Amino acid sequence: MTDTNTYPFAGLEPASVWAHFAALSRIPRQSKHEEAIVAFLKDWADQQGLENLVDKGGNLIIRKAATPGREKQPGIILQGHLDMVCQKNEGIEHDFSKDPIRPLVNGNIVTADNTTLGADDGIGIALALAALEDRTLQHGPLEALFTVDEEEGMGGANNLETGILQGKILLNLDSETWGEFCIGCAGGLDVIASRQHQPEDIPEGWNPIQVTLSGLRGGHSGVNIHEGRGNAIKLIIRLLNAVSKQIPVRLSSITGGTARNALPREASAIIAIAPENRDALASLILSYLAVYRNELAGVDDGIAIDINDASATSVMPLSDQTVWLNSLNAAPHGVWRMSPTIAGAPETSNNVGVINLQADKGSCIFMARSTVDSACEALADEIISLFTLSGTRTEKENGYPGWEPHFDSPILATCMKVYEKVFGNRPTTHIFHAGVECGILKAKYPALDAISFGPTLHNPHSPKESLEIDTVEKAWLFLKAILETTS
Repeated sequence: MTDTNTYPFAGLEPASVWAHFAALSRIPRQSKHEEAIVAFLKDWADQQGLENLVDKGGNLIIRKAATPGREKQPGIILQGHLDMVCQKNEGIEHDFSKDPIRPLVNGNIVTADNTTLGADDGIGIALALAALEDRTLQHGPLEALFTVDEEEGMGGANNLETGILQGKILLNLDSETWGEFCIGCAGGLDVIASRQHQPEDIPEGWNPIQVTLSGLRGGHSGVNIHEGRGNAIKLIIRLLNAVSKQIPVRLSSITGGTARNALPREASAIIAIAPENRDALASLILSYLAVYRNELAGVDDGIAIDINDASATSVMPLSDQTVWLNSLNAAPHGVWRMSPTIAGAPETSNNVGVINLQADKGSCIFMARSTVDSACEALADEIISLFTLSGTRTEKENGYPGWEPHFDSPILATCMKVYEKVFGNRPTTHIFHAGVECGILKAKYPALDAISFGPTLHNPHSPKESLEIDTVEKAWLFLKAILETTS
């Protein structure tokens, strides 16, 4: 696994973890297209002499027998997801279906070359593989559950077969802040709004113009939702609404965002205007760019808006244009309610994640999250009610439950003691305003005692995703200590 032509982690410890992470980086693993990584890991497990199987949901399970004398200890499940969010910077040629991720090491940080790094959750998978490979560890029965399609709706966890897992303790390796134990998380629900149009010709003599909003930081729609980062879809809709009130505009298309669980960094619209309104359009855009830079100062200072000539022959009817611009302008985005019990933590939020409007049809995907399942449903229903007013079709998809925290959890108590023993200080606990699969897994296996931890990641779900190197070694030391203590 240490091909020197593509292995940038030479000299980093623990070597086994970084070797596995490098191998994972070379294998495409888009959500819903995990066949190559599953086949690779099955072959690896066979070479290691480890029992392995793929369940009906496409999830990979690898089992390692207990160290002699520890067979009666409670089994531990090491769990992470195989897929990654695929995002790249504008203008970068990268095909996530076939091109490897190119990690870069800079001091204590690992990033990727203009794409997401895939440390979410590749580094968790690498930690689990290193534990399965290590012959010096003293442990009880070990089981690794590597799920598929986590990033686009928790499909693997939702379709996991019941009765297939043997372990009693779940160590989810998909948390993003070292020194914090995740003991609960938000559930999620997608809302998709869609509408058919009867396209019309661009008014005679009018010119198609492309308006592109870019330069935003993006980020994880759960982790970063409360930070006030710009949403490119909401910003371009707001701009087009304002422009349409000043000059006649016809809308041909709007596209933006690439994943419903990532904050959109870029959005682009093609509109048609009369030639004499070109200067007015440019002036309005400059004025709104100044407004956005003022509102996003210190948060998204890189925002830019560009206009260029474009090519288009048709526009949507004015009535449909009005529906989309007004509905999307009114649609909620950001934190809907802060937690009344956890200081500074969001309880319920929505992300306007992906938009694809064309002259003949359009759709937009929203992702609601909440640590209170009923609040998640209520927010989704609010979005549905808004679009129902115009007869726009809506549907709910990919719902999954939250993970209710249990402060008297035995594995939490054990992890607190082990952490303090290994590192000399006590960790903190938190409720994660994003989806980890523990809620779904516990719904299928109610007796599971679960906790989540992992190395520190920054800006997941964006090309600025980075991983702190020293926290990987700490996570490995802690994982080994937990396996030896708990077993």
